[in-house]
Amino acid sequence: MKLATLKNGTRDGKLVVVSRDLTRCTDAADIAPTLQAALDDWAEAAPKLAALAESLEHGSVPSERFHEHDCLSPLPRAYQWADGSAYVNHVELVRRARGAEMPQTFWSDPLMYQGGSDSFLGPRDPIRMADEAWGIDMEGEVAVIVDDIPAGAGTKQAREAIRLVMLVNDVSLRGLIPAELSKGFGFFQSKPSSAFSPVTATPDELGDAWDGGKLHLPLNVDLNGKPFGRADAGVDMTFDFATLIAHAAKTRPLCAGSIIGSGTVSNKLDGGPGKPIAEGGVGYSCIAEIRTIETIETGGPKTPFLRFGDIVRIEMKDAHGHSIFGAIEQKVEKS
Repeated sequence: MKLATLKNGTRDGKLVVVSRDLTRCTDAADIAPTLQAALDDWAEAAPKLAALAESLEHGSVPSERFHEHDCLSPLPRAYQWADGSAYVNHVELVRRARGAEMPQTFWSDPLMYQGGSDSFLGPRDPIRMADEAWGIDMEGEVAVIVDDIPAGAGTKQAREAIRLVMLVNDVSLRGLIPAELSKGFGFFQSKPSSAFSPVTATPDELGDAWDGGKLHLPLNVDLNGKPFGRADAGVDMTFDFATLIAHAAKTRPLCAGSIIGSGTVSNKLDGGPGKPIAEGGVGYSCIAEIRTIETIETGGPKTPFLRFGDIVRIEMKDAHGHSIFGAIEQKVEKS
């Protein structure tokens, strides 16, 4: 089934079930007023939501036209947003560009940061920033929403706790990152509010593309209407979601509704750095990566970070070319 949260004047919006083709939706308030409420009692709510989804497909329940611009992020705010960096190729390139050696442990122990989860952007909300000099960047990612997970859970338990899958634009301010990291205390100002796809889907909706821990489909990232990235989310993912979730739960429990991100989707090409789509590669899911490759190859970056007026679009389509989660589409504006 596919679920979304529509704007209704409240912080948490209202939960709706969405048709598979993303054209219609039906109110799920009789089952759960919000997605978080459904996740808090998933064993009870999920079968009812699935039955409602089936009725929607058959046209046997009242429905209305589904409009992606009416959506908040599926969870407009969450108890936890922990973002990994599962595509180590991306980490290696970024570190190499700034002359930092990558420890070998990065290939066996995931990187993860705890992001702000109290004010997610809607999928069509603008990215408002005060200064272009902050180095505004998009990061196209996949994320999962989990059920309650006890501290110390293993990968099997983690995999079984994945309830929903969605897309992310993890907005980053590259110009602020180095100074923050140099303090040795991690990201804060350099990681503003993220945006998530209009729709979140249960793993069974993804068919063979979902193997239990990875989503094997290209992530479409467009910049100003032109293809920027088509990296496959299932390729070069060093740590699958079960591993990321178990890493997050090593010393603490995760409550229902916690979101775990994959980090920037990144593919190698013939064992080396990726190439732009125009040059026969699959492109990139963030600007920082193409800038690092430009730095490695020519001594300096050429591609600018996002500027006011730029439009970012992030979407994933199934094998038949149909949008699975709807699109994140955001314009960069001056605040």
